Amino acid sequence: MHTDYVFLNGEVITVDCQNGIAEAVAVKENRIVAVGSTEEIKQFIGEKTSVIDLQGRSLLPGFIDSHLHILAYGIDKLGVSCKEPHIQSLQDILNDLRAKALELSKGKCVRAWGFNESKIIEQRYPTRDELDEISTEHPIIVVRACNHISAVNSKALEMLGITKDTPNPKGGIIERDDQGEATGRLFENAHFQATKAFPFSEEDLRRALAMASADYVSAGITSVHDAGTNDSDSFRVMQQAARSGLVKVRIYAMVCAMDNPEEFIKNMMAAGITTGVGDERFKIGPAKLFTDGSSSGPTIATRKPYTSNPEDYGILYYTQEEVNRILGEAHQKGFQITAHAQGDRAIEMVLNCIEEAMTKYPSSNARHRIEHAGVTEPDLLARMKKLGVVPIPNPPFFYEYGDGYIKNYGDRVNHMYPLRDFFDNEVIAAAGSDSPVTDYRPLFGIHVAVNRKSKQGTEVGGNQRVSVMEAIRAYTWNGAYASFEEDIKGSIEVGKLADLVVLDGSIMRSDLTSIADLSVEMTMINGELVYQAAKLNQEKITEV
Repeated sequence: MHTDYVFLNGEVITVDCQNGIAEAVAVKENRIVAVGSTEEIKQFIGEKTSVIDLQGRSLLPGFIDSHLHILAYGIDKLGVSCKEPHIQSLQDILNDLRAKALELSKGKCVRAWGFNESKIIEQRYPTRDELDEISTEHPIIVVRACNHISAVNSKALEMLGITKDTPNPKGGIIERDDQGEATGRLFENAHFQATKAFPFSEEDLRRALAMASADYVSAGITSVHDAGTNDSDSFRVMQQAARSGLVKVRIYAMVCAMDNPEEFIKNMMAAGITTGVGDERFKIGPAKLFTDGSSSGPTIATRKPYTSNPEDYGILYYTQEEVNRILGEAHQKGFQITAHAQGDRAIEMVLNCIEEAMTKYPSSNARHRIEHAGVTEPDLLARMKKLGVVPIPNPPFFYEYGDGYIKNYGDRVNHMYPLRDFFDNEVIAAAGSDSPVTDYRPLFGIHVAVNRKSKQGTEVGGNQRVSVMEAIRAYTWNGAYASFEEDIKGSIEVGKLADLVVLDGSIMRSDLTSIADLSVEMTMINGELVYQAAKLNQEKITEV
């Protein structure tokens, strides 16, 4: 049998049950048909076979990011980025917002994303008055990097209907000054309602999705677990974009709206839709709620007060009874269930819910998840194992937010996103970036999981470091397991989908401190080359 592609002379990291490393792979149509030595695989070369000489480079299963927001990332690219290298001060951000406002017609929303008060000289948020100086004819919203907090101008407050008498929404806070007037800072559900209030056109949504997909495949990502959109229209556009091929990455879509997720879940259940509906391009994932806030905000719900503030225990969105009712019914109707749960108090609530749901309606293979599972103390870890829960930690967070974690949570950093504990206790954990909250590159995430250091070089819970192979597994096979798809992807084995990524060097022979310096040379999805680095020369791809 002659195949379409043959990869030879490489470091083929199979991520099979034995973590085997081979030399070569053959691909026909959209499947892997052979894995073995270079000499064994040469027999699959025919007249029309594209032969790729890896020259010792790594070939891995396509990376699976098990928690990100593809549409939010793409939408952000249409706005002002507060993460650009030239952003050093609040004035830099205000200047960029002013320039963006001049590009937009009156009434159009001016957005900025990736804001982090700890990264700028002033160490504070922009005020409502400062944003009003830019424009009172455009609503302006500056979204914090965690995507749980924003600062808005007076026009935005007016359009949101927020006055001195407006009560806090459930699970959210409208910050007020001493006179009771809204300052412009919105937390949690108040923030989510604001982001939903200024919608984009379907053309903008499709454009955003295409840009996001292009960036993701350039980083070797072949599958994503989308963690929620703004509304049902966005969900529909995302599904259509995946099915049409506008979006190249495969999508496992959580049933979650950023504002009022319980209503979205209810509507999906009423339509008779459950987890697993769809195909290999787009599939319905778990029903998801938000239970607490942001780890970097900080607004997560904790059992003990913050180290930085003995009066602060964070924000909870729901009562235990509400979580049990909403997600319990979804479990009963056939959904995999999950929840954003960062603090140990929130994680405990979700575990209580899963335990009750599984007791009432037993399931042998539910694979219920917990998104983030930020502060997973040993007692919570034991319950996860007993219940077969799949946690979704976020290794890249430590680089960008690690120093703040130490400040706000103290010794609890030793149990934050604890990949080492998950592996040691045979709890299958799948890694996600939470893009656009932080860097989406899986190679960067692997680097941070292995080193556990912040941008400032501070060790953050170094006891939770994992090996390179373990980190790769968290971004491949474990991600496939989290979506019930380990039989078709997540490893390089005969019969599985040809979702592959080629690096520009050997990840197993790289120095542990320089893994992030590796780059992706090629990404294949469904047997199709969807990305090739410009530096990839023709000697590596030859027609035989």
